Amino acid sequence: MFTIGDFARIGSVSVRMLRHYDALGLLTPARVNPSTGYRHYEAGQLSRLNRIIALKDLGFTLRQVGEILDEKVPVEQLQGMLRLRRAELEHEAVDARTRLARVEARLALIESEGRWPDGEVVVKELPAIRVAELTAIAASYEPDDIGPVIQPLYGRLGALLDEAGLAPVGAGIACYEDTGDGVLIRATFPVDAAPGIGRGFAVVDLPPLRAATTVHHGSMDTAYVAIQQLIGWIEANGHQSVGYARELNLEIPKDPDHWVVELQQPFKAR
Repeated sequence: MFTIGDFARIGSVSVRMLRHYDALGLLTPARVNPSTGYRHYEAGQLSRLNRIIALKDLGFTLRQVGEILDEKVPVEQLQGMLRLRRAELEHEAVDARTRLARVEARLALIESEGRWPDGEVVVKELPAIRVAELTAIAASYEPDDIGPVIQPLYGRLGALLDEAGLAPVGAGIACYEDTGDGVLIRATFPVDAAPGIGRGFAVVDLPPLRAATTVHHGSMDTAYVAIQQLIGWIEANGHQSVGYARELNLEIPKDPDHWVVELQQPFKAR
């Protein structure tokens, strides 16, 4: 038998919470001293306490917790419920982190308005390049619309190139075009092949361009910060932006937070 204080310490909860659970009928003491009213608990009751805490931490109300436990849900079913709820919370946490990153990026843009870091911008004359490409339409330029479209495109293109016996001769390049009611995404890999259409993909030539470039580190969800800085640099130096930035994928590991992408914003002199 454990006193309520010892049981609270072992279970990592407060004495006040144990009394509250007792009042609700969620976890009644194994024995109550009739003279002093002191509560005592058994080690076996830790199992029920752990279930209460786990269900509560996963967002269930105490009434729902009581209903679940009173129905004597099998351990396997309870584990399934907890895993499902855990997955939902993990998804919500990822969404929250993504939104926070976007808010911080917008804040950084606002704070840096009118200040364009010359040292981070390099003007390049990019030659024409032959690429294999796949295209698809995204609803908008919002990261939530672009990401789910472009990532599968690169996976499919890589598989098609393998089937055709072609190996990329350079890093992938993503290009974008406004269609009026959406965004045309072009996922490409440089290849050494004759132009044409077939084998599930097209081989085309990307035209040469003069571009202001900078290197973006991290998820593409916040790449618009660097793009806006490029456009600001172009305008501040008396030039005019033309078209949409290309994305040269320098390093694309599994974790998007470690991506390294060169952004290439075309421009012309006024």
